Amino acid sequence: MNQNIVLSMTSVSKSFPGVKALTKVNFFLRRGEIHALMGENGAGKSTLIKVLTGVYELESGEIHMAGIHKPIVNHSPKEAQENGISTVYQEVNLCPNLTVAENLFIGREPKKAGFIDWKAMNRRSEEVLKRLAIEVSPLQMLEECSIALQQMIAIARAVDMKCKVLILDEPTSSLDEEEVEKLFLLMKHLRSEGVGIIFVTHFLEQVYAVSDRITVLRNGELVGEYETTNLPRLKLVAKMMGKDFDDLADIKGEQAGIKTEEAPLIKAIDLGHQGTIKPFSLSINRGEVIGLTGLLGSGRSELVRTIYGADKADSGNLLINGKEVKIRTPLDAMKYGIGYLPEDRKKEGIIQDLSVRENIMIAMQAKMGLLKPMKRKEMEEAADRYIDILQIKTANRETPIKNLSGGNQQKVIIGRWLLTNPEYLILDEPTRGIDIGTKTQIQKLVLELAKEGKAVTFISSEVEEMLRTCSRMIVLRDGEKVGEIQGDGLTQENIMKMIAGGDRTDEKDERN
Repeated sequence: MNQNIVLSMTSVSKSFPGVKALTKVNFFLRRGEIHALMGENGAGKSTLIKVLTGVYELESGEIHMAGIHKPIVNHSPKEAQENGISTVYQEVNLCPNLTVAENLFIGREPKKAGFIDWKAMNRRSEEVLKRLAIEVSPLQMLEECSIALQQMIAIARAVDMKCKVLILDEPTSSLDEEEVEKLFLLMKHLRSEGVGIIFVTHFLEQVYAVSDRITVLRNGELVGEYETTNLPRLKLVAKMMGKDFDDLADIKGEQAGIKTEEAPLIKAIDLGHQGTIKPFSLSINRGEVIGLTGLLGSGRSELVRTIYGADKADSGNLLINGKEVKIRTPLDAMKYGIGYLPEDRKKEGIIQDLSVRENIMIAMQAKMGLLKPMKRKEMEEAADRYIDILQIKTANRETPIKNLSGGNQQKVIIGRWLLTNPEYLILDEPTRGIDIGTKTQIQKLVLELAKEGKAVTFISSEVEEMLRTCSRMIVLRDGEKVGEIQGDGLTQENIMKMIAGGDRTDEKDERN
């Protein structure tokens, strides 16, 4: 093993029932480097980290750590920690009801005559915090600290436990710019001390601001390992999404016609939700299908959740048909004629133990109010109508929705919103994980809704699908709207360039 390599993972594979999550992946981490692990949703990043840290069992391949003369297999995060590997997650796994010092030394408190030596623990905590320039009192309660400070305390704990490898899994997702800068200073300090850092993130700007090397995974396989300064942003996006820009063709199909009006149906002015989406302005016309595109974590879902009231906007204004409205909850949105198919149909879309009929009717009943229950016959007729219109494959309307295929579950949720006759329909990943035939049906339905004069926002990880369906594309990056593309400029290459944000890897001062 190369003396400068602190961790090597070779030919690592991992399968789950019906899914090959990792296929012979290699990953190498050097001492004193920040190494970004990149890939789209489902690329295998989390699986690789969980295999390394003992959350998942290693199926095949070898893991070597500097200073250990034989391959290691971690059976738990505790064993990984004993081997010098620590992980700090976005959701900090510490005890909010304890002090900073107690969290730093939990499970390894200094003892004196069989009792905790509080004085020694507080003194050592102060030394650790001072060494890492973390400005907090050891006696402060953790729950009184910001998320950023809690993450730094978790990092300090890992460093004090002599970790050689520090894994930071999406550490900046809930931080503001100033907090991110403080975290980066700490990361650079640890790099100078020889700690190897694996940085898992979806923020391109941050990768180029702080990382030395980048490893890209796609579909559970290694795409490549690159020096950050040698990998332009556009090429990184291409490698993550599996596109060859030399061969890109404009595959844009027929688009829905745009029926513009003087007053847009939906107009957002500096609308935002702190911590998820920066203030954005956006107009949506009737008869228009607008696509939201960007890498995972770019803010696509967060933007529409803010419009819908699932995340209450804390800045800006929202106008519907030219009149300012306040949408504080999804029920408010429904009353203003907005429907929303969420990204995660299992968690936020279907109610698994209810029937197909009940799942179709639930939004309409909520809109009418609990004091105005619909008659059973009305519900049955409406459910049957949408089962027929959307060709939902079910034994009958009373079949539990959990017994349906993913594609048919998705159709049920679409039927739920069509029944409310929304003026504006938000579809977040409506075709993910469903067969090609159902995908085509949903795309045709979207175009038909636009022809009827409804406005649709369509979000998909498949850019080609949106090019076939959308008349205008909004591009997001790192929680911010960065541009719009329409007309002849609506090509895959232009979208990728805007997602990448230009080629600025020669700005070496960014990383110092």
